[in-house]
Amino acid sequence: MNDVRRGRLKVYLGAAPGVGKTYRMLDEARRRAARGADVVVGFAECHGRPLTEAMLDGLEVVPRSPCAYRGGYFEEMDLSAVLARRPEVAFVDEFAHSNVPGGGRNAKRWQDIDVLLAAGIDVVTAVNVQHLASLKDVVEKITGVPQHETVPDDVVRRARQIELIDMPPEGLRRRMAHGNIYAPEKIDAALANYFRPGNLTALRQLALLWVADRVDEALHTYRAEHAIGGVWETRERVVVALTGGPEGDTLIRRAARIAARSVGGDLLAVHVARSDGLAAGVSHASLARQRRLVEDLGGSYHSVVGDGVATALVDFARTENATQLVLGTSRRGRLERFLTGPGTGETVTELSGDIDVHRVTHERAGRGTLLPSRRRTLSTARLIAGPVAGLVLPVLLTVCLAQVRGTVNLTSEALLFLLAVVGVACIGGVASAVIASVTASLLLNYWFIPPIGQFTLNDPNALLAQGVFTVVAATVAAVVDRSLRLSRRSARATAEAETMSSLAGSIVRGGQTIPALLERTRETFGTDSAELVGAPPDHEAVTTVTSVPAGPGAYLVLRGRTLSSSERRVLAAFAAHVGSAVERAQLAEAAAEIEPVKAADRLRTALLRAVGHDLRTPLAAGWAAVTSLRGRDVEFSEEDRDELLATADESMAKLSRLLENLLDLSRLEAGVLPLNLRVTSLEEVLPMALADVPDVDLRGVEPIPPVLVDPPLLERVIANLVGNAARHTPAGRRVMVTASALGGRVELRVVDRGPGLPTTGRERLFEPFQRLGDTDNTTGLGLGLALARGLTEAMNGSLTPEDTPGGGLTMVVSLPQADRGSRPDPATAGPTPHRTP
Repeated sequence: MNDVRRGRLKVYLGAAPGVGKTYRMLDEARRRAARGADVVVGFAECHGRPLTEAMLDGLEVVPRSPCAYRGGYFEEMDLSAVLARRPEVAFVDEFAHSNVPGGGRNAKRWQDIDVLLAAGIDVVTAVNVQHLASLKDVVEKITGVPQHETVPDDVVRRARQIELIDMPPEGLRRRMAHGNIYAPEKIDAALANYFRPGNLTALRQLALLWVADRVDEALHTYRAEHAIGGVWETRERVVVALTGGPEGDTLIRRAARIAARSVGGDLLAVHVARSDGLAAGVSHASLARQRRLVEDLGGSYHSVVGDGVATALVDFARTENATQLVLGTSRRGRLERFLTGPGTGETVTELSGDIDVHRVTHERAGRGTLLPSRRRTLSTARLIAGPVAGLVLPVLLTVCLAQVRGTVNLTSEALLFLLAVVGVACIGGVASAVIASVTASLLLNYWFIPPIGQFTLNDPNALLAQGVFTVVAATVAAVVDRSLRLSRRSARATAEAETMSSLAGSIVRGGQTIPALLERTRETFGTDSAELVGAPPDHEAVTTVTSVPAGPGAYLVLRGRTLSSSERRVLAAFAAHVGSAVERAQLAEAAAEIEPVKAADRLRTALLRAVGHDLRTPLAAGWAAVTSLRGRDVEFSEEDRDELLATADESMAKLSRLLENLLDLSRLEAGVLPLNLRVTSLEEVLPMALADVPDVDLRGVEPIPPVLVDPPLLERVIANLVGNAARHTPAGRRVMVTASALGGRVELRVVDRGPGLPTTGRERLFEPFQRLGDTDNTTGLGLGLALARGLTEAMNGSLTPEDTPGGGLTMVVSLPQADRGSRPDPATAGPTPHRTP
């Protein structure tokens, strides 16, 4: 049994490159070492900054591990050495770094750090906000720079401590201008590109919001662990209650305005699906529309199940640490409020405690329907009001009829008493109806049936009247009760269907993962936790536990409160969704394992299909030429002999190029293509690259600085691109090649004036054995662009297509300047491995 305590992780999160996260990390290392802690630096990337390098003085630094890759030499953290040293705390920089293939046991630096944590070593690391996986696309959209190295957000969130290293944009730009971040020759390009004030402000806001969410999660966990139910007004959170009625739009906009008054305020809309059916009758179309409105206003929509609307609303608000609750005023009329007592708004106000409650008026206020058509069960108010009405209503009717004695005959009086009994039966059920029938029959007998003022209960007519009153009242009450029961069942089914529809909609709209589904389940049922386990839990005396099967060998477990039978039925449906999500995740994992095999099979099939023609054609031509020359039956002139020899030579040269491309492509796929990177000027590469296409418009190459490339490989890249452009350029037009330098990169553009390509089909250009628009393989193997991109990326460059103004396609080759350092500049490109000087 392994009883090693897992190490603790601390992350310095930088709002932007250059804010000083590595400096702060090393400063902590020095402070801990001064206090006697066993500290080592597993890896620190100082980017040549003197002040940061000075922080390493006096610290124990684990030597880096050298490794070779594609002809270059690189340095990575020596994970085995750090594990063997086994310090108390290891300081490891660049959390999101990608290790050189073959340089270690893991592909990512954060996976190396996880190994250190599992060994019981505390780790302090650093990462910039642009390397968080969830923000990759956002950062690329803001800065225009793709982020090639990322770390999953969940890995960073699991850190015991996250410290934000921030700096105002102008202060960071001053630090850049003073040469404290990049070398002088790179400052202007960086300030004009990545380090623009708008970019830095946006990155800073992303970092602040991400850390705020992390702090919010920690606060929620702390409050749950310590059973804190009171509201901590650390952040304005406004909860708006939706019933599905037409007033919802008004409430949402009002709540959004309240939330907008505070910077960082949250808007949460919640709909309570009553397990007893009282939530039925809502307009699902209205709820769907209101959900879209909430999301358009930047809020979130939630659906919970509860026996009481008021209690469920307050519990949800407390769970979310809400500061304000927004409800609409009652749609019931005055008579209904008088008969049924306090409504949801009054009850929420009583239960809210330190949560502010806003009652918003709307056009539907006081315009609800009467009680029997709205309520599905006998509430406490009706159980009390029924017997009281059974005693009081007949007495009031007697007083009124006594005032008009003589103007109304006995038949009309009896019918009025019968109507009163029916009304009481509708309000209070069978018991109230019996009370009303007895009271009404006695009053009618004493005050209106002669002899007036005396009971004639021995009279058969009186006994018949008493029986009729009782039977009618009981029959009406029974019909009302049955109708209420059926209505309640229907309403409960509707409520359950509504909840499941909301869940299904969330899954479809958000593509939620299993953790998100579990959080949705916990929120819906108002429990403390929801988790997926492999076996049903044992009985726990302290915490109430509810578990339901969620597929083979899996159980959905909720802790925190006892669920009713109707809620359990809904929970079973939730469990089925979670089980399906687990099964889909397992299938997706299996499919991911199979996909490389399928890709290799497709590649093999395409290769065999293409080789059947493209290798056979030059081989057949050369073979025919050689066979003809060897023949004795035909005498060839010198001119014919030279032509046959030229055909054989051309065919063999073509065959050699095809084989060379295939071999290079296979080396690229295997990662073993040898590289000899050296300082190279474009002038020494372009003449040989353009030899096969002499009529090329060459512009702007002379003033371009040299690049760090492998010259023969760059020559092949340019030749392939120019040859491809020449095939698509109309007769009478020339292929144009231009070059420019910006921000430490050199961009070479190969421009054709052909038909161009739609944006959706451009990535297929770089697939081997594919020619966009071809239906056969008679035009070549289609290796040129695939090989060109592979070779360019092997030289730390990139190859991307662009539209040519006026029509056509431009291929852009971006390469590093020869004076660039071993590490990439965030202002211009994504990360590359560390290179040994």
